Amino acid sequence: MPAQINPSILSADFARLADEAEAVGGADWLHVDVMDNHFVPNLTLGVPVVESLRKATGTPLDCHLMIEDPDRWAPAFVEAGAGSVTFHVEAAAAPVRLAREIRAKGARAAMALKPATAIEPYEDLLPELDMLLVMTVEPGFGGQAFLDIMLPKIRRTRELISRHGLDLWVQVDGGVSAETIERCAEAGADVFVAGSAVYGADDPARAVAALRAQADAATARAPWACAH
Repeated sequence: MPAQINPSILSADFARLADEAEAVGGADWLHVDVMDNHFVPNLTLGVPVVESLRKATGTPLDCHLMIEDPDRWAPAFVEAGAGSVTFHVEAAAAPVRLAREIRAKGARAAMALKPATAIEPYEDLLPELDMLLVMTVEPGFGGQAFLDIMLPKIRRTRELISRHGLDLWVQVDGGVSAETIERCAEAGADVFVAGSAVYGADDPARAVAALRAQADAATARAPWACAH
């Protein structure tokens, strides 16, 4: 699968979200960070903003829920127009049931892991998912430095997916930039959330294209991709 670039509106101008969504019209998805000031120490946006964004852009919405009780709230984001909904396994009471409910409502179901959360205990859950998000910073704030120590976890995640023969995307989020995206792709990621690397550029659309080209080139020489 070609690399997918998901610009994060956490780094956009919240007063001009419709324009900011249009500025990255070549993106594969628009990444929407939802934070509740409980699961993470930050407060961003909720269902009404997702509903408004859905009307303002044709780019599908990838909602990352950094919230407590995603079992209760995640379905509402599908109903608001999200094409993919990611919940944190650390916060979900019944992750399998939640993933199935998200899928049943018509969205892709994804599960996120904080940096200190290992992938191996959740191997049996992988068939219930469409995407696995490996956080490459501690969730809560944009603009953080990429954690290189997450690269082995990305590799192990890709190995588990390959072992089970699953069509499962691996997303990385946090510190993704021109300096780090190739390492992520070589390790096994194929979906990349980029905030300041896109919205901090003079031409966000060109930044998206450049990041995609870098990721595709790195994937082409990666052992995990060559094995497919």
